[in-house]
Amino acid sequence: MKSVIELDINVQQATCAELFADPNNNPKWMDDIERIESISGKLGEPGSVYRLVPKSGKLVFVATVISRDLPAELKLLLDAESVSVSVTGKLLGLSERKTRLVSEEIFRFKGIFNNVVGLLARVAIKRAHRRHMESFKRFAESHG
Repeated sequence: MKSVIELDINVQQATCAELFADPNNNPKWMDDIERIESISGKLGEPGSVYRLVPKSGKLVFVATVISRDLPAELKLLLDAESVSVSVTGKLLGLSERKTRLVSEEIFRFKGIFNNVVGLLARVAIKRAHRRHMESFKRFAESHG
């Protein structure tokens, strides 16, 4: 399953990219994340691995930074027991103070049962993706 969200953010591209690529910011704009825990590597750099610990629930994601080509693009792989998510964030400079964020998430559910659950939860997953990106927009605009 694929979800793509595009938002224009009133922040300079380089600043927006730095805010988006820093895992320490995740709990500040992702309302369902309590904290991150570094597992290996320099946090946020290619090859680094960290855990996204939720405020509630059991779905803990382990994130691996695949590539970091700032200010233009960031790629992550999020892995949990039931699903893997390939995340690509593209940051396109539209003007001196405006950036377009294109966030693409590709979900791969593990096992037949989880594939069915994923299919049924498609609308909720896309809604959560949009909520996270709109929350990032508010965060970036208040810190940029």
